[in-house]
Amino acid sequence: MACDANEQKPEVCQLCDSKSGSPALKQPLNYSLIWSTNSHDDDCGYFWLPTPPYGYKAMGVVVTNKPEEPSIEEVRCVRVDLTENCETCDLIISTDSKTFKNQFQVWNTRPCKRGMFAKGVSVGTFYCSTYLSSGDDLLDVACLKNLDYTLHAMPNLDQIHALIKHYGPTVFFHPDEDYMPSSVQWFFKNGALLYQDGKDEGQPIDYRGSNLPNGGQNDGGYWIDLPNDDDARNNIKRGDLESAEFYIHVKPALGGTFTDIAIWVFCPFNGPATLKVGLMNIPMTKIGQHVGDWEHFTLRVSNFTGELWQVFFSQHSGGQWVNASDLEFIEGNRPIVYSSKHGHASFPHPGTYLQGSTKLAIGVRNDTARSKYYVDSSTKYQLIAAEYLGDGVVREPCWLQFMREWGPTIVYDSRSELDKIISLLPFFVRFSVENIFDLFPTELYGEEGPTGPKVKDNWLGDEIC
Repeated sequence: MACDANEQKPEVCQLCDSKSGSPALKQPLNYSLIWSTNSHDDDCGYFWLPTPPYGYKAMGVVVTNKPEEPSIEEVRCVRVDLTENCETCDLIISTDSKTFKNQFQVWNTRPCKRGMFAKGVSVGTFYCSTYLSSGDDLLDVACLKNLDYTLHAMPNLDQIHALIKHYGPTVFFHPDEDYMPSSVQWFFKNGALLYQDGKDEGQPIDYRGSNLPNGGQNDGGYWIDLPNDDDARNNIKRGDLESAEFYIHVKPALGGTFTDIAIWVFCPFNGPATLKVGLMNIPMTKIGQHVGDWEHFTLRVSNFTGELWQVFFSQHSGGQWVNASDLEFIEGNRPIVYSSKHGHASFPHPGTYLQGSTKLAIGVRNDTARSKYYVDSSTKYQLIAAEYLGDGVVREPCWLQFMREWGPTIVYDSRSELDKIISLLPFFVRFSVENIFDLFPTELYGEEGPTGPKVKDNWLGDEIC
């Protein structure tokens, strides 16, 4: 629904004193009927889009159970400088074309620009259309814009710690996990080396990361690798659960109406993948391995109520937002996060998740389960950044400024590995090598070393979904 004229507050009315002299809110000129059920019973519905005056935007759609056009007194449109463009996101309803004459979709909306510095505010409205809409379409409705750059609704330092203590998830690692997380300091102390392009020898890294090159960009000039000694390499690969801690970045979301608490976990090594081909599960010896693994999940908390709304689970090159009502919890309000075996992707429930073609049952297994191996982020954490609090309030660690790769670039001999897989398959279910290459995730065939949290797109932007 759009803004209700009966719910205007003094704060909103103050916006009428704009340079143009135009009020913040105006009645729509009329309505356009977008769609109706064309039903003659009591369950009929009519979806109306307000027609805004020039210089104003509609915020949403009005739904009635009568064919008569609604009164223009029902809603208000918002002055354009107080709005942001929005896009569709989650599909809520899609009618069956066999039941209704015209297919109809109802979508949630969100601001097009999202992230730490974006000012768009979701207003809880929806968008309707009789054609399949995508996130790139320019909609006939808008979101609001927060013009208050002080972000006074964001939590202060004490409130941040209270939120983490209250909502900090417990992360369970798979019972057969061979590559545990560790603290960054443990990784450095146990022999991680800094390499520079053109030099054969790696240099030891100070436990704080103070001798890592800061700033710049990921230009291939430096990277981190494991120690050369085999015993030391194997030791560091296994990680150290006792030292493990989470690294937390707190930032405004959706115009400061929400707080995003991004929680990062570091694993010294990402283990090999297990491939699923039909009914067969084939453990790989090398494919999927890489040095240094940064994974994260994000809590989204309402700044109006302090409630946990959603959690984002990062899963390799993508991820998913999950509503609080669909999460598992432990000890009150703290969600459970399941880390996948060897790959450390985050999932909301135990089980096996396939990365690839679920229809053909071909891809990479992500196995999750509860075990005795876990870390409680509500107690074992380090706050590494909260820029909105101002300079010096949260001191960023030296290693956070390292913008290069936390592992060397790897290219796997995937053709020979896949040839081995094909040779194991019954003749009547074999695929060509080319088809199998298309079905498996591209990162299995080689990848650059992973970069640290501050280089990721979601450091300043929104989560990928």
